[in-house]
Amino acid sequence: MKLPTSIENILNENIVENARLELKKNWNPEPILHTICAFANDIDNWGGGYILIGVEEENGRPKMPITGLELSEIDKIQKDLLAKCKLIQPSYTPIVDVAQYKDRNILVVWCFGGQTRPYKCPTTLDKDFSKGYSYYIRKMSSTVKATETEQKELYDIARTIPFDDRMNHEAEIQDLKLPLIQNYLYEIKSDLLEESEKMDFIDLCKSMRIVDGTPEYMKPLNVGLMFFNDDPQKFFPYSQIEVVDLRNGPEGDDMTERIFKGPIDSMIKSALTYISNILIEEKILKVDGQAEAIRFFNYPYQAIEEALVNAVYHRGYDVREPVEVRIMADRIHIVSYPGPDRSISEKSIEDKNIIARKYRNRRIGEFLKELKLTEGRNTGIPKIKRALKNNGSKEPEFETNETRDYFITTIFMHAGFENEFSNKTKTSDKTSDKTSDKILNYLQQNEYITTTIASKLLGLSVQRTRAILSKMAKEKVILAEGANKNRKYRLKD
Repeated sequence: MKLPTSIENILNENIVENARLELKKNWNPEPILHTICAFANDIDNWGGGYILIGVEEENGRPKMPITGLELSEIDKIQKDLLAKCKLIQPSYTPIVDVAQYKDRNILVVWCFGGQTRPYKCPTTLDKDFSKGYSYYIRKMSSTVKATETEQKELYDIARTIPFDDRMNHEAEIQDLKLPLIQNYLYEIKSDLLEESEKMDFIDLCKSMRIVDGTPEYMKPLNVGLMFFNDDPQKFFPYSQIEVVDLRNGPEGDDMTERIFKGPIDSMIKSALTYISNILIEEKILKVDGQAEAIRFFNYPYQAIEEALVNAVYHRGYDVREPVEVRIMADRIHIVSYPGPDRSISEKSIEDKNIIARKYRNRRIGEFLKELKLTEGRNTGIPKIKRALKNNGSKEPEFETNETRDYFITTIFMHAGFENEFSNKTKTSDKTSDKTSDKILNYLQQNEYITTTIASKLLGLSVQRTRAILSKMAKEKVILAEGANKNRKYRLKD
């Protein structure tokens, strides 16, 4: 059965992380069975993983050139693999395909996260299974036997199948649209595209793991409807993106609102195109004595893209609230419901070091990554911070409440769009209103300003800048805190 992705994508660590990939040069039944069991248990809700037989590992990556398997041995391996999988309890069978990579044959075993976990299998494959059965899980890029505590955790998570991986009993197979599926397969360059023209539709959907059930009661999974139905919102009310332009204030006559609906991927792309067209601007500043101009954006596109994709990816689709993008005069708020999982501590959120172990939507992440709309687990926040830093923008802010009802990502406008910078400006000895405005505008975007920062902002000497700040503090326009080199200036409360 063909896979809903390509062997190139599987071998590319930007699409499939090392923790979701196991490489085996040859058929070795016992450790491979343990790894199938571990991927099926999917303790972190990452969506299972892949085992590539015929690919040697070198420092955690595929050794090139690929060794591959002879066609004559593949049939024997597949038969033995099926027999060994029958030893897994409860019943579990992965999807297996033979792929070609640079004229080499690779046996690909797709071990999706199981619906009836936890799974166990024989600890050893001796005749009497003398060491009994064990539960296996993935830790980093290794398969290990689960401890008693981890076994308890497996039973706990077994009570809740991720919402995106559940059967939808209100929908029918006909609600999954072949053109949308084929367009997806085309975009990710899957070999399944060619076969989709002649395959039975249910077999195609099974290959993509977007349906489940018995022959007499086959139903779409929620993730299938989210990506491959023209109007997913009829199954998941308010699973939309609402962009509200409040740059003239909440009471402004020019307030506009746009609502984006449809399959998740097209909804994200449409919203991003709209935001880019109405909002993002670039500024180019020429500097005397310098060949290259200074270039920056009011908001870097990469930061907005990652923040919006994160919100759509991690939101709760059983919560009747949209993802909101609120465009304010000097910042953007991206809001999703509910907030982050309890496994993420409050300190991690405060430190902007948000690393999730469990994922609310394991399947949505798979599809978004195949479409290159997201890079991988725990990369979203670092990518936002990196894009803002490279643009010279202020760091983002992240907010939730004690009950984790919501999550807000705030991206601030670059200060250069509020202030005019000039390193060569000559100013009179008098403090002009324009100079004071520059300092006040900076403080509206930042917590404090120092003499050094203000000197660079105004293009004046440190001595002259210190005199200006002191006068503003004396006139109680701003507040001074600290002494000498540690002195900072803030806005009055």
